[in-house]
Amino acid sequence: MAEIKINISELKSEGDEVIKELAEFLKEKTKAEIDTATDSITVKGEEKAVSKKFLRVLLRKFLHKSELKDYFRVIGGEESSLRVKEKKIVKEE
Repeated sequence: MAEIKINISELKSEGDEVIKELAEFLKEKTKAEIDTATDSITVKGEEKAVSKKFLRVLLRKFLHKSELKDYFRVIGGEESSLRVKEKKIVKEE
């Protein structure tokens, strides 16, 4: 059984609704067990259904669908974790 943590502490600034939608989206696409904690979502499922690469693609799709892709990006964390990180926006002068 694979378990991957997704750090969503920076995504929380968008509100609880976005987090709920993300959890539903992941559950629907992976058919895995989703645990939502304060700063992270844990995806537990079969090895094949929950690969890190697949989850990264799903997270990117979700950000794109929610029109948050310009503000957040998905980066790899430690061995079995991913992070949704806020992009640093450089203001042109």
